Amino acid sequence: MKPKIIGLTGGIGSGKSTIANYLFSLGYPVYIADNAGRKVMQEQEVLDAIKEKFGLEIFENNQLNRAKLAQIVFNDPVQLKALNAIVHPAVRKDFKNWLTQHQESNLVFYESAILFESGSYTDFDNIITVTAPIETRISRVLERDDTDRTQILNRMKAQWTDDERISKSDFVIENININLAKRKMDEFLKILSIN
Repeated sequence: MKPKIIGLTGGIGSGKSTIANYLFSLGYPVYIADNAGRKVMQEQEVLDAIKEKFGLEIFENNQLNRAKLAQIVFNDPVQLKALNAIVHPAVRKDFKNWLTQHQESNLVFYESAILFESGSYTDFDNIITVTAPIETRISRVLERDDTDRTQILNRMKAQWTDDERISKSDFVIENININLAKRKMDEFLKILSIN
């Protein structure tokens, strides 16, 4: 019996990583698409495609400058789409390999901020969206990242809204209070384990 694959998503600062870490602490396999994206962006084939599309100026000493690349793509939806067209197929391939190592699990989770934007949401049995008020999300990201409010808002604009995500999700966790959010996740785990 193959595992049930659950998509876990939410906008920047929603706390989906906190929920992913909670699932991991309970022993569930959790695939973090962001980490996979960073990993595949070190593969020569992917780097060559990025270099061809975005030019040598985003490379320093033959190393990809991720900050420069982020500045380009998060200010231009067309460029973001171009980068995603390079990275997403490589992540999808990596996920398939990862999945073969977790065939014995009844539930596996795939965490990604851009589950819907990438079109990969159709690959999952169920989807959980993590939400939080916009100001809460902004303050979380300001605390966590070396960034500013404008950059955060630009990233939010590049992502679907909570309403758009919720309309296509099976479960929603409002993550304002972490203990309540974990309790909600526990409820969903019971439902997902039965169905």
